[in-house]
Amino acid sequence: MSEAAARPAVTASVDGHSELLLSLGPLLREWLPRQRWFAGKGRPVTGFTIDSVTPLLPRASLLHLLLRAHQPPADDDGPGDCYQLLIGTAEALAPHLASAAIGHMDRGPLAGRVAYEALQDPRQAAVLLERLRRPGALGALRFHRGPYGQVPRDLAPRPLQAEQSNSSVVYGDQLIAKLFRRVLPGTNPDLELPLALAREGCDRVPAPVAWFETADGETTLGLLQPFLDGAADGWELALKHLTNQQDFTYEAHELGRATAEVHTALAHALPTVTYTRAQTEQLAAAMTRRLESTAQQVPALHPYVPALRTAFDALADLAAGGHTWQAQRVHGDLHLGQCLRAPNGAWRLIDFEGEPSRPLAERRMPHPAHRDIAGMLRSFDYAARSHRPWSPAWSEACRAAYCTGYAESSGWDPRTDPVLLRAYETDKAIYEALYEARHRPDWLPVPMAALARLAEESKAP
Repeated sequence: MSEAAARPAVTASVDGHSELLLSLGPLLREWLPRQRWFAGKGRPVTGFTIDSVTPLLPRASLLHLLLRAHQPPADDDGPGDCYQLLIGTAEALAPHLASAAIGHMDRGPLAGRVAYEALQDPRQAAVLLERLRRPGALGALRFHRGPYGQVPRDLAPRPLQAEQSNSSVVYGDQLIAKLFRRVLPGTNPDLELPLALAREGCDRVPAPVAWFETADGETTLGLLQPFLDGAADGWELALKHLTNQQDFTYEAHELGRATAEVHTALAHALPTVTYTRAQTEQLAAAMTRRLESTAQQVPALHPYVPALRTAFDALADLAAGGHTWQAQRVHGDLHLGQCLRAPNGAWRLIDFEGEPSRPLAERRMPHPAHRDIAGMLRSFDYAARSHRPWSPAWSEACRAAYCTGYAESSGWDPRTDPVLLRAYETDKAIYEALYEARHRPDWLPVPMAALARLAEESKAP
């Protein structure tokens, strides 16, 4: 069949989304909930609707889909969560793509073909890079190029296998593309903030080289950034130092400096606000509600609730006394796994998407810098607790070195504002407890140990 002959069939499936779902729907109902990035685990999928279909290759051999999954009761009256899929189809799969299979389609316009996760196929992943090379509209998509780098041709694709809330492909160890899987209307901060930092000349964050979005410009779908070849993951680096009983304070100190540089640049690049009494009291109230809600779902937390609540009460009391704080755009989910140490020793911060489970509008709100700092302090504690034997001295030394490095770069030591820092650290540990209880019960003792410590510290004068 010629390409020209194939296109009308694809167009028909685009215009008739229900026809395409005849082929894909039964398979996606089984496949989608098994994906790491699927947000609706534990609830059955009752149906799908398609927002858009964009053929990237003829004969429907590569389709870009924006697909909504309907799951009662949470979205009985809503549109359902929207997911971005890149689906390849073929008459048969090569053996090396067996793990990428979604299933054999036995009905609808694609009957007789096999659907599979296209990012696992180097040939299909190469198509995405070629689209990112050429700005402009394509069906329901629009591709953009920035002024911060080139996109060479024919870079060999290598999908990253690590489980995460999105999907990434490395191209020739020069560039890395990230596709957001659960997509929400609005500019994703993982594009917005690195672009703002690039305009400020901040080199602590890789600048986006290209990106794409829906044709109406309302939803960010993915981006392309430089790949830091040879860089060490901060989490893995910390664990290696723990295993070898090596000091990590120099690295923690330099990471504190890097964090402060990013915060300073963001404060220059984007608007800042002053948290009023009402805003701070709302913040404290939201943290209190999260504590009480989590305690209902994590019974081990019950004994600590009264003591932990004092962290949020103290914050509200300070606000009532007239204390205010500056708020700005921050990373939003900062921890050692979001930091890379380049071969020259310089730290880079990545993944500015924020906590994917939170609404996009919330992730784009200004916060005091304490939020990021508390996240990193918790990460040092996580690293120390995940190693045997536990080394509380290692964690405390790293936490202190990080704050010192931050202070040297910013001129402000976060330890001089203990009430807000403690509130954010407590709130983060509560979030961790709920996450671990749901997804990794074996890890629940890690945040619970921190919450026990924070509860005990609340009793100190």
